[in-house]
Amino acid sequence: MSDQIVILAVVILYFIIVIGIGYYYYNKSESLSDYILGGRTLNPYVTAISAQASDMSSWLLMGLPGAIFVAGMGEVWIGIGLAIGSYLAWLFIAKRLRVYSEKAKNSLTLSEFFENRFHDDRNRLRTVSAIIILVFFTVYVASGFVGAGNVFRMIFPDVDYTPAMLIGAVIVVVYTFLGGFKAVCWTDLIQGILMVFAIVLVPLATINELGGWDNTISILHGMTGVPDHFESIFHDGGAVIGAAAVISSLAWGLGYFGMPHIVVRYTAIKNPKDLKISRRVATIWIVICLAFACIVGLVGRAYFGTLSNPENVFVELSKSLFPAALAAVMYSAILAAIMSTADSQLLVASSAVSNDLYRLFAKKSAPDKRLILLARMVVVFIAIIAAFLALDSDGAIMDLVSYAWAGFGAAFGPLMILALFWKKVNTQGALAGMIVGFVTIILWNTFLVGGGIIAGGTWCIFDTGLYELVPGFLFSFIAIIVVSKLTGYADREIQGEYAEYIEDLKKFE
Repeated sequence: MSDQIVILAVVILYFIIVIGIGYYYYNKSESLSDYILGGRTLNPYVTAISAQASDMSSWLLMGLPGAIFVAGMGEVWIGIGLAIGSYLAWLFIAKRLRVYSEKAKNSLTLSEFFENRFHDDRNRLRTVSAIIILVFFTVYVASGFVGAGNVFRMIFPDVDYTPAMLIGAVIVVVYTFLGGFKAVCWTDLIQGILMVFAIVLVPLATINELGGWDNTISILHGMTGVPDHFESIFHDGGAVIGAAAVISSLAWGLGYFGMPHIVVRYTAIKNPKDLKISRRVATIWIVICLAFACIVGLVGRAYFGTLSNPENVFVELSKSLFPAALAAVMYSAILAAIMSTADSQLLVASSAVSNDLYRLFAKKSAPDKRLILLARMVVVFIAIIAAFLALDSDGAIMDLVSYAWAGFGAAFGPLMILALFWKKVNTQGALAGMIVGFVTIILWNTFLVGGGIIAGGTWCIFDTGLYELVPGFLFSFIAIIVVSKLTGYADREIQGEYAEYIEDLKKFE
């Protein structure tokens, strides 16, 4: 049996498993709450792994190792920032949001929570946040489809990029369409386990092949073209890493406070007390995965020297080191990383339409079956738009993810923190912070960052070298506080409900 047939068989088996899970849950979504939030019935382990697996995407096995491969271990600061940010979000946000979202009229989505939290009878917060979710998730899903297309093209060289990308997109759409939130979470559990297995095995096998860690570093030092101090976290591309670069990298951690497809996991757990278990499991998972993803880039540079596309280093190592069947498992791990994020993003984006926009502007009393059907149709619609954007195979995964991550982090992160910790925030402040964060990301990336997404850097006036999430998060935070103060803070009713939420929170300590 040829290697290609073995690889194809393993990948098809993987697809059958995830689609089978979606089919299993097809008739188990009896209400919109079941479809988009699983009826708040998740156990702590599924909650933890699902949240982290939906977080990492193709960026974990392609974008981050590729950045390390090119510039060295100075890029590890992104991983450090993410690990810290993830832990802090579990520690300070998870339980509070789980309790408050149920207190606030059993809010199913982030947009609905903001509306109910601030008693926004004019629906401004729900509308604006739903639009932001649709804009940035379409870009985010497109990055996943680009990754899927590149992986398929690497695995099956005879297949062109476009059909390869479309195959990955269709698989994600099918099981998300069928099963909804529970299918997504349970497939994420399987995919999360597969990801951690692969991300640990590949660099260990590479180090063994190179004769051990010390010999790996010696090989790097003896190579031409490898930046000086390649293994140092204080150098990036051979130069001493600057303060702006470190701040920008660490700032990635801020994104966790406002990432819709991650924070929704916090609200889906059955018992808020179990979030302590979830936090520990999630932290162990993310630290292991981020650490070994960085090592993949380093040992990959020692193994190959150069690659035409550094983001393919994980795939190339798997192809070079393992027999076909095991290599296929490694390829499936990359597909798992891509699919576990894209499915969650599609589901959150579809809920933004079915629960937040359609219910708002059409028929609030529409039956759940109609809303579930609409949510499924929106999954398909958004996937089509994302696939169209993903037709450009040259789009760097790292850049697309970076842009969308900053957008969510700035628009929702400061508001999430203040909504859960400050009773005086009002609707006007919340709306101002959301809009300021959203606009800052677009303007800063377009005019103050070299190589921005919108115009490829051609509109850049001055390259600050600062990741747009930093000013976006800061300006949004300030806008919420200042506007809330100028408009008289929250009224007594809202502050009274906040006090009740604090009392409810104490029951789960």
